Amino acid sequence: MFLERYHATQNGLVLISATQASRFAKEVAGDFNPIHNPDARRFCVPGDLLFALLLSHFGLSRQMTFHFRSLLGENVPLDFREDDDGLIRVYDQNNKVYIEVERSGERTHDDTVIENFTRCYVAASGKNFPHTLKPLMENAGVMFNPDRPMIMYQSMSLALDTLDAPSPDLELHNAELKPDGKRGNVSLDYRLISDGNVAGEVSKKLVVSGLRDYNAEAMDAVVEEFYRLKEKSWD
Repeated sequence: MFLERYHATQNGLVLISATQASRFAKEVAGDFNPIHNPDARRFCVPGDLLFALLLSHFGLSRQMTFHFRSLLGENVPLDFREDDDGLIRVYDQNNKVYIEVERSGERTHDDTVIENFTRCYVAASGKNFPHTLKPLMENAGVMFNPDRPMIMYQSMSLALDTLDAPSPDLELHNAELKPDGKRGNVSLDYRLISDGNVAGEVSKKLVVSGLRDYNAEAMDAVVEEFYRLKEKSWD
């Protein structure tokens, strides 16, 4: 499985180092948010990596909803398990929950199908900033703290018409940001496209924290730094 280099297992528990998490963010998701840099003061593991590991553990179902409960730091031993109530949860050794998953319908454990869907989902996530979020913030007249940009997953859900969609791709068809005090609630809706046909739907809810009035100069500097880091990663 392509995720082997982005985590380790020890005594049946999953561990993700800051280096592994950062590598996944940059190599697979194209996500250069500084919060995923190993030396970040407020480092956290990308939610997309937990999403990918959950699919590899429990398979891909036709209907799934992921609730992101807590930010995850480096090298926290994680227990991935399905509880008696039918929900999948990721716990640390203090029983703190980081992600909770509901699922129903047909399921597949085919590695190729799961990897193809995971890669298309994560690639779409990598376009959240600046491609999608910058114009949303600009139109709403708000932005995050440019010194500490915080964009966090709240939830995501998927409803698939088929589990074996060849060459899947996510196409954004609706995006909305609603400011609420110091936070912005973002909704992103996608269509799953396969061979030119719609094969399902995916929706995400994000939270942008530390909202303030939009400043074009400050935002341009954030975007410039994003592309600087991206170009550096290709060197």
